[in-house]
Amino acid sequence: MDARAINAALRRGETPGDADLRWFAQGLADGTVSDAQAGAFAMAVCLQGLSTDGRRALTLAMRDSGDVLSWDLDGPVLDKHSTGGVGDCVSLLLAPALAECGAYVPMISGRGLGHTGGTLDKMEAIPGVTTSVSEDRLDGLMRDVGCAIVGATAQIAPADKRLYAIRDVTATVESLDLITASILSKKLAASPDALVLDVKTGSGAFMKSDEDARALARSLVDTANAAGCPTSALITDMNQPLAPALGNALEVAEVMRVLTGETSGPLAEITIALGAVLLVQAGLEKTPEEAAARLSAVLTDGRAAARFEAMVAAMGGPQGFACDWQSVLPEASVIREVTAPQAGYISAIDGEALGLCVVGLGGGRMVESDLVDPAVGLSDLLPLGARVARGTPLVRIHAAREDAADRAAQEVLAAITIADAAPKLPPLIHERII
Repeated sequence: MDARAINAALRRGETPGDADLRWFAQGLADGTVSDAQAGAFAMAVCLQGLSTDGRRALTLAMRDSGDVLSWDLDGPVLDKHSTGGVGDCVSLLLAPALAECGAYVPMISGRGLGHTGGTLDKMEAIPGVTTSVSEDRLDGLMRDVGCAIVGATAQIAPADKRLYAIRDVTATVESLDLITASILSKKLAASPDALVLDVKTGSGAFMKSDEDARALARSLVDTANAAGCPTSALITDMNQPLAPALGNALEVAEVMRVLTGETSGPLAEITIALGAVLLVQAGLEKTPEEAAARLSAVLTDGRAAARFEAMVAAMGGPQGFACDWQSVLPEASVIREVTAPQAGYISAIDGEALGLCVVGLGGGRMVESDLVDPAVGLSDLLPLGARVARGTPLVRIHAAREDAADRAAQEVLAAITIADAAPKLPPLIHERII
């Protein structure tokens, strides 16, 4: 086979066959395909698109370019993927909650990049936790704990890792076909029995409009189902942060407040909604209502907290984390409130701007080599629709230095709009795609 012929076919608007795409993906993984040929492939797909069958074939070819995990467990293997937002720490709640309901949850997750936080960075904000584990160790975590949140090994979908880097420098990141294949090749390599997708829409999401979010959700669901993995998606709101905190340790603190019954709200609601879809898809519950009730119970009676504590300890973190988390999580040296400059209602929140503010504080990364300060970020953020008086605290800044807190305060004020009238609040869940 020949990369030039495959690229020429794509340029003519033709979709290469399954065998051609398997060969190309393997060439990405082993270096047979050059950077120039990979760039031409990405550009051709971006401009001409793939058929539904071609998208499925590329996804499976990229999955099969490396290791595909297999399981010998006494319950279903379930997984979830979020397209990214701010204050989104659902995975840390969902994994232990599903495990308590009889599922096994090997979540292969990523790090933060751009304005969104990364699940691995949040887990590693807990002192001692390591998310780099071998496939054998991951299997052991499933048997011992039932859930784990870990990074992908170099052997998981290596074709995607190579093509992703090419896309980043060839302005082809936005291709729906390539986004779909990239996300699903890694998720399907974990061989889940069912998958749920949390596709975000709004100011803090990558997909700013409902139309774009719906198109991505449809592509992901159709491709995953065609690949043999029962999959649904929820399109959920990201016009404000999901949790009232942004930043790695601060978001872990919000997770612990839910797990210990101190608070609930949108973070718990989304967790239960996503988990209910999975429990029904996996046959662990008959109806979404029964599944939601079961998940709500394990989140409020301490069972999910105990499971999370066991996962943390098994991954190198401290014992007794559910009881001692407040004394264990790192804290910033500068903590400052930002107050409302006028009375009114919080009518808009620029989630992307808040996410970039956290990055500027050192809590995220713009390139993969950036170091992350787990302690910094924003907490106690008031929600959309909140009525404020002049001087009401809007948010609390956690910074490493006074000058960083000064800059963050200005960025926060620019990202929050206060108006005379209360806004119409968006729904938390916009729609479900099946």
